[in-house]
Amino acid sequence: MRAITMAQTGGPEVLELADVPRPVRVNAEFLVKVMAAGVNPIDVKTRAGRGVSGEITQYPAILGNDFSGVVVESPYEAHSIKPGDEVYGMVMVPRVAGSYAEYVTVPSLSIAKKPRSVSHLEAAGIPLAALTAWGMVVEVAKAHEGQRILIHAGAGGVGHFAVQFARYFGAYVITTGSAGNQTWLRELGAHEVIDYTAARFEDGLAAVDVVIDLIGNVADNTGTRSLKVLRPGGLIINAPSGSWPTFLEDAAAAGVRATSYKVAPDGSTLAVISRLVASGDLRIHVNEVFDLADTADAHRAVEGGHTRGKVVLRVADF
Repeated sequence: MRAITMAQTGGPEVLELADVPRPVRVNAEFLVKVMAAGVNPIDVKTRAGRGVSGEITQYPAILGNDFSGVVVESPYEAHSIKPGDEVYGMVMVPRVAGSYAEYVTVPSLSIAKKPRSVSHLEAAGIPLAALTAWGMVVEVAKAHEGQRILIHAGAGGVGHFAVQFARYFGAYVITTGSAGNQTWLRELGAHEVIDYTAARFEDGLAAVDVVIDLIGNVADNTGTRSLKVLRPGGLIINAPSGSWPTFLEDAAAAGVRATSYKVAPDGSTLAVISRLVASGDLRIHVNEVFDLADTADAHRAVEGGHTRGKVVLRVADF
């Protein structure tokens, strides 16, 4: 099968199109023909030698967590998801080979049927980002009516889902975004949008209950500045690994609660998200599509840091 491999970590140029053996399904796994694959910041960080690169035990490695495709083999004959069904989900790279390939093996608990209302290209942009947003906003923050939530980088892959989930569950949603994304973020459900290029978000912002921190301190000490806008005992949830090494200590000193968040490939939660997509309550925005052979360019696009929504790879023709 064709796959994008890397023989070592480094710049985007280490990603190469190659022929590799097709993975073999075992036990309760599915074998899926990949139609499209999502490109996430964790892929870019891992390729560059950060992220989860330290856990790669064998090269060449195949990156890619998100996929949308068609089942080739099911775990057993009576399984409710059968060969020919359209599915999507995420795999845990580098524990297994990733989705930048024509086929992928996936545990049965990590998969869900693809919503019929979206294409494979759209579906491939959903799993990791939407599950991350759901975990932060719904499971940890427990978004509800009367709650004030500040979401940083609301126009990004995780951010644009987080804005929608927070609004869906009744919270008052404030987000940061560039001037060009103001109207779009309001359409997604944000009550307030702060143009971070024109104002300091902490200036004049009334105390919030929760900060969904998708930036950390890698840009203008966004994480540390966020502590100033939380009410006493409020909660900050930080997602980007290594973006703010001292955030737990800093939060404690500021009198607020803090936790990191790590996403799990949960097919049952993804099935709930699928229903929100099908009902029109959740929208996916695909910013740019690249062919599998152009994965290096897709990584460059994500590395730019100002992508609206998601970047996706077209793996097969459909």
